Amino acid sequence: MPNQEPKKSYEFFAPKIYIRTFGCQMNVRDSEVIRGLLEKEGYSFTDEPAKADVIIFNTCSVRQHAEDKVWSEIGRLKGQSPPGTAPLMGVIGCMAQAHKEKIFERAANVSFVVGPSDIAKLPGIINKLRNKETLGTVPMQLKIWETDGTIRPDEIYRTGFYEDKSHAYVVISEGCSNFCSYCVVPYVRSALRNRKIQDILREITEAVDKGIKNITLLGQNVNAYRDEGGDFIQLLSKVNDIGGLEEFSFVTSHPKDISSGLFREMADLEKLKKHLHLPVQSGSNRILGLMNRGYTRESYLDLVDKYRKGLKKGTLSSDIIVGFPSETETDFKDTFDLVMNARFDAAYIFKYSPRPHTQAQNIPDDVERKEKERRHKLILDLQISIAKNKKC
Repeated sequence: MPNQEPKKSYEFFAPKIYIRTFGCQMNVRDSEVIRGLLEKEGYSFTDEPAKADVIIFNTCSVRQHAEDKVWSEIGRLKGQSPPGTAPLMGVIGCMAQAHKEKIFERAANVSFVVGPSDIAKLPGIINKLRNKETLGTVPMQLKIWETDGTIRPDEIYRTGFYEDKSHAYVVISEGCSNFCSYCVVPYVRSALRNRKIQDILREITEAVDKGIKNITLLGQNVNAYRDEGGDFIQLLSKVNDIGGLEEFSFVTSHPKDISSGLFREMADLEKLKKHLHLPVQSGSNRILGLMNRGYTRESYLDLVDKYRKGLKKGTLSSDIIVGFPSETETDFKDTFDLVMNARFDAAYIFKYSPRPHTQAQNIPDDVERKEKERRHKLILDLQISIAKNKKC
């Protein structure tokens, strides 16, 4: 018999994937979704970028500082791997949607860019890029960007992966239609889209069946939730009725959309955590108008008063921006006074930075950096003092 060549064995080794998440709870949940999708494809994961075949940065574009951290990390990793062994690198999330293919111009070591509404495509994108890298006869030049999606398939939320085995984030709505003048979210996460109540309840029930006892409902503006099966308050009631669930909460609320019955419902639902995160952003009516927030300082403080009376032991937190374009010392004093009156249990205080696509980007950023820092420190010191006194 003629000599036969031994059969060659080709074996596919699933790449190790490193995911780093920047930004809000929505991004944390998106990273869990992505991991669940990739695990179903048999991929493994690592906490060390040096050991990764694929590096994914799930990014935030809400503030310039968040983007700067991503660019810095991409630059730090560039050139660390020996020639021919560099991992595939991708930028996904809000920053991907904001900058799209321009990311390739600034970072040649990035191979794929995927927006928030296109994350279901990631397994196929990674497969395509790795096949090109493995089977091609020339150095890989393929770049992929997917930023045209508008609606996520609902099944991506049911991969069953949660980082925390006792707590789960559950998305009830995606995107936002408020168009606050400083905020990039409507441009990078599209208009408000509400998930169906039955899909939300099914996801929570399945999570509880896995042993998860604590749930946080997520949305850019949860109070705007509407579905043919009910509104936000009705959703809260139905979640409260799920057997095996011990506690649940929600973020984030918008003051202009809070209905009169929310505080009563919060007080009555035994499983609902008695906490409200209610971003005010500014205490100046003039600045609130420029921000397109849709409420006044007076109406906000009225909500705070009703909340305090309705939930005697309820806690309250907020977001505040200092140094918005044209903010005067008088405007800042209005914010300082509002914080003194509201007496938040916690507050997240930010220095304004212009964001692409937003209306405020067209207003001169005329508050000096040092002044922003001074105002930031004054509000921060005030809030620290309030929080300490509350604990006494």
